[in-house]
Amino acid sequence: MTTPNKTPPGADPKQLERTGTVREIGSQAVWSLSSCKTGFGVDQLRDDNLETYWQSDGSQPHLVNIQFRRKTTVKTLCIYADYKSDESYTPSKISVRVGNNFHNLQEIRQLELVEPSGWIHVPLTDNHKKPTRTFMIQIAVLANHQNGRDTHMRQIKIYTPVEESSIGKFPRYTTIDFMMYRSIR
Repeated sequence: MTTPNKTPPGADPKQLERTGTVREIGSQAVWSLSSCKTGFGVDQLRDDNLETYWQSDGSQPHLVNIQFRRKTTVKTLCIYADYKSDESYTPSKISVRVGNNFHNLQEIRQLELVEPSGWIHVPLTDNHKKPTRTFMIQIAVLANHQNGRDTHMRQIKIYTPVEESSIGKFPRYTTIDFMMYRSIR
């Protein structure tokens, strides 16, 4: 009998942002949770601190709901999990769903995690690597390691592609560039 390989950690999502190809859009959404222990809610999930976490408080599945005010293009979801710190609270099976609202969510990814330690990158693209357009993302924790009941998630980030013009990226102009342009005219 073979043991499954541990889930390898992905790169720090801030490295993705530094490439200029994506930007984090979690602040544009309304976040809600199926349950949480007092002091371990959305604020901890979004505070950029890997030492804090959301802790659920109830029966599975544990849900993170992310709702945008308008249909939004999403490319990558990044989740930080740490088996060494969280043990039985660490998710082992996650479902990612998208849709217009709670009533028409469709699963687009299901992940099996084996003792994850670090960032997990979940592509939110179709078979042609085209980003998804959606009003809502739901992350459902279906199972935890060691049959744990409640779950910990330390951070969640959502990325959209940076738009490019038909001739490439828009150039970045400085104040001096605009002053020179105005003096020429």
